[in-house]
Amino acid sequence: MTKGLYHQLRQTWKKPNPERLRELMIEWRKDNTIKKIDKPTRLDRAHSLGYKAKKGFVIARVRIQRGGRKRPRPSKARRSKRMTPRKTVKMNYKWIAEQRTQKKFPNLEVLNSYPLAKDGRHYFYEVILVDYSKPEIKKDKKINWITKKTNQHRVHRGLTSSGKKSRGLRKKSPENKNRPSVRAGKRRGK
Repeated sequence: MTKGLYHQLRQTWKKPNPERLRELMIEWRKDNTIKKIDKPTRLDRAHSLGYKAKKGFVIARVRIQRGGRKRPRPSKARRSKRMTPRKTVKMNYKWIAEQRTQKKFPNLEVLNSYPLAKDGRHYFYEVILVDYSKPEIKKDKKINWITKKTNQHRVHRGLTSSGKKSRGLRKKSPENKNRPSVRAGKRRGK
């Protein structure tokens, strides 16, 4: 029994060819940090997240720098809380990539994103964006929910998949250390 095209693509991306991936990353590093591309690199993943090859859908490749975020040292006086060398980023890198893409393309709306590759210095993601002003999007019953006012700038409010994961909204178990989220904790006065 032969498997379909998308199954084969999924299997190849589980263990990609390291030489080919290295060549691609060398090209991607030469490009801009956020670059609009013609078609998705991982076609199977893009389609499973809602991408369609029609007007109104845009793909952008994003490069994010890896590593810890260091605090600047205080200029005067000793402050024990400020002397910690690293600060933990509350958002995951995928969510940061989506937010930066939204800033670059303010007239589009972020639908979802997926990882491409990583090297010693960078993470590479592809972000699916939707132009909600296009009539093709407004007529499509599967995606026209994004045209509503309540779904605008959803990435900055943590309503994408990676945003919800960072905020701890995937599961309500007591072992989930992300719940309640940092913002919710501040609202409650803790």
